[in-house]
Amino acid sequence: MIPHTQVGGLLRLGLTGGIGSGKSSVAGMLVKRGACLVDADAIARNLTGANGEAMAAIAKTFGTDFVTQDNALDRDRMRAHIFNLPLAKQQLEAIIHPLVASETQRQANAAVAAGYKTIVFDVPLLVESGRWRTQVDRVLVVDCHEETQIQRVMARSQLSQETIENIMGTQASRVQRLAAADWVIFNDQQSLHSLEKLVATLPIRLP
Repeated sequence: MIPHTQVGGLLRLGLTGGIGSGKSSVAGMLVKRGACLVDADAIARNLTGANGEAMAAIAKTFGTDFVTQDNALDRDRMRAHIFNLPLAKQQLEAIIHPLVASETQRQANAAVAAGYKTIVFDVPLLVESGRWRTQVDRVLVVDCHEETQIQRVMARSQLSQETIENIMGTQASRVQRLAAADWVIFNDQQSLHSLEKLVATLPIRLP
């Protein structure tokens, strides 16, 4: 870990981890301790949800086959499409990323105005995007074994092991995430109580 005392001022903490790592649990614990959460994934889901701001451009670019009856993104169809046609991922990101960036900045500005000392940017693809590392002060990676990721996601969803492995294949590897980390929480067989204790050891000043 890189020592950081956060003496005054604002800490912009980038939080990331692979699917099934427990990143969302850690985010919730940081919020419970007084941080403000800016969730890039939640923002993206809102943008591609029913009548979301990104849906008109998605329908125009990919066609109505990728839009559900309630005018939301058909995630399963898009996931399969991206897997078979990597260029489609770039097209989708070109639509979504600018909108996510704008809303992220809006929420961050509101957090600063509200007087928060720590803003947690929950970014699943923080390492992959490249740009995020320069926009945060520290990167916290929630890490676990790949076998644990698969078991957790299978237990909580209807996704097959093959689908989960395909998703993991589009994400940074453990080695890449760990190389980008300032702080690491290893969350493999931790209970929630043990995980909370690890979160409490982070050198972050919270109210």
